Amino acid sequence: MLKNLLTTFLILLSCIAVSQNNFESQLDSIQDETQATKFIETNKSYKGQIITFNKEKHKTPLADDLFALGRGEKKTIKTDIDKTYYKIIDKHEIPYFRISYIYLDGSKKSAEEIAELRAKIIKKYKDGFRFKDLASLYSMDDSANRGGDLGWFTHGDMVPEFEDAVINSSYKVDDIFTVDIPDRQWYYVILKTHDTKLIEEIKVLKVTENIK
Repeated sequence: MLKNLLTTFLILLSCIAVSQNNFESQLDSIQDETQATKFIETNKSYKGQIITFNKEKHKTPLADDLFALGRGEKKTIKTDIDKTYYKIIDKHEIPYFRISYIYLDGSKKSAEEIAELRAKIIKKYKDGFRFKDLASLYSMDDSANRGGDLGWFTHGDMVPEFEDAVINSSYKVDDIFTVDIPDRQWYYVILKTHDTKLIEEIKVLKVTENIK
């Protein structure tokens, strides 16, 4: 009886080992986002997901460890009940942009009022007022709470009309200018606060394997 139980136990351990090796082999074979997406779709029990980490925005110990890895490498975190794998499937630098803005709502003010207010804001800035103070005073959205700072953004984060005016321009740091999006009744006073910056991003396949 004891011999049969021992045999069954050894067989079970062998099956677990084979399953583990097969899982890791599949994981190691993944080379890009397309393969990672297919793996997630065909292995739903692992609750896989693809996560993007941005070196400027993500400042956690986990993010630091992942940025130190090369493309194709992985980090494993083990607990008593599961193992979570983080595999780097893509790694590149992306251009990011940063400005501060004051938003004026065309549905609440007339074109004449907006033109007058923008001229007043620009004059105050050129007279020495800090842009963040002007934004706190005049911006008509929640950017007023941030002193107008939009933070780092890249292609596709904003509406096309806004992006085109900000990204595809020859403005330099500390230049102040206006942007109109009349179809949406959005009007802006914009201050370019930073030069274009290349920021490293990684795409990570995260999967969790139950070990109990």
